[in-house]
Amino acid sequence: MKPEGVVAVVTGGGSGLGAATARALAARGARVAVLDLNAARAEETAGKIGGIAIACEVSNAEQGEAAFAHIEADLGTPRILVNCAGIATAGRTVGKNGAHPLDLFRRTVEVNLVGTFNMVRLFAAQAQDADPLDGGERGVIVNTASVAAFDGQIGQAAYSASKGGIVAMTLPIARDLARSGIRVVSIAPGIFRTPMLDELPEEAQQSLGAQVPFPPRLGDPEEFAALACHVVENQMLNGETIRLDGAIRMAPK
Repeated sequence: MKPEGVVAVVTGGGSGLGAATARALAARGARVAVLDLNAARAEETAGKIGGIAIACEVSNAEQGEAAFAHIEADLGTPRILVNCAGIATAGRTVGKNGAHPLDLFRRTVEVNLVGTFNMVRLFAAQAQDADPLDGGERGVIVNTASVAAFDGQIGQAAYSASKGGIVAMTLPIARDLARSGIRVVSIAPGIFRTPMLDELPEEAQQSLGAQVPFPPRLGDPEEFAALACHVVENQMLNGETIRLDGAIRMAPK
């Protein structure tokens, strides 16, 4: 699918991987709706690319429904969805302060996994009614997993479970939506330069980047965005999770 003239939705679009993807899609001619829990950041990204900004808690059904109604009314039926919204949490199953807080585990899965599925289901409900494009295609969904889905480190039980769920549901959702001409692909990034990592000292960032076999550096959000756009444009990519990690395999810690 060519992004030009197409309505695209990017969650977590206020910063990091999401903001880079929103910019890349807009540069290719897409009309982009930027969703983010942080309204100010969503507006900042949208303002730079001529898109619209919507404050949304992705795991909330009512907010999600309102967001997609807004998109339909302002831009038209969306054909591209890139899910980048998520949170990173850490905590051992049993740590110095006792058992892992159950609410933290639940919240991590709620935002990362349930939130992703919430956006997928609402997007698909609209995209399935769009007129088919070349090859019968109506929509493309790109979800963000993580290498933690495969190489979860110490303290990543909740995060790995949430991202592993995204990997696990990629194929069945692709099969569900095949009859509607909607493709589903997940990207599992490694260590990328995001706002969370930007808070670390430069020495720590360089140390993390050096763990990557090649290239020995942190990933750039624009590299994630480039892959997301390629997934959109390559019709044979479907039902797959692609590692984008410079060949890193995470050590236990």
